[in-house]
Amino acid sequence: MALMPKRVKYRKQQRGRIKGVAQRGCTVEFGEFGLQALEPAWISARQIEAARIAANQIVRGEGKIHIRIFPHKPITSLPAETRMGKGKGEPDYYAAVVRPGTVIFEIQGASEESARHALNRASHKFPIRCKMVRRRPKL
Repeated sequence: MALMPKRVKYRKQQRGRIKGVAQRGCTVEFGEFGLQALEPAWISARQIEAARIAANQIVRGEGKIHIRIFPHKPITSLPAETRMGKGKGEPDYYAAVVRPGTVIFEIQGASEESARHALNRASHKFPIRCKMVRRRPKL
């Protein structure tokens, strides 16, 4: 089941631009290892779900996966072979707006080798480059 908001105040949203780097959500908070985005992108709910399934198959018995992004943005599209005009299309799917530096997934309670393998599998499901990061020790 793909992620999507339960209710929205407005059905359609303007596209906007993804400027700058992530100010929030750029550190590993819940697990020991994380998957960090290196490029800006819209990541669809289907891509998040596919990555979650791929990572869960590896970490199944030993760890827990935390998803740090949520698809709030409705992406609209017009049907194929539609003439110009006639307004904005209907919401097609929902996407998460991801800036460079955003932590997408976190893994808790798994060994480094299995976490690296799981996050590598998950990163192949996204349309952007990602890297694995580890939690910084608290001072």
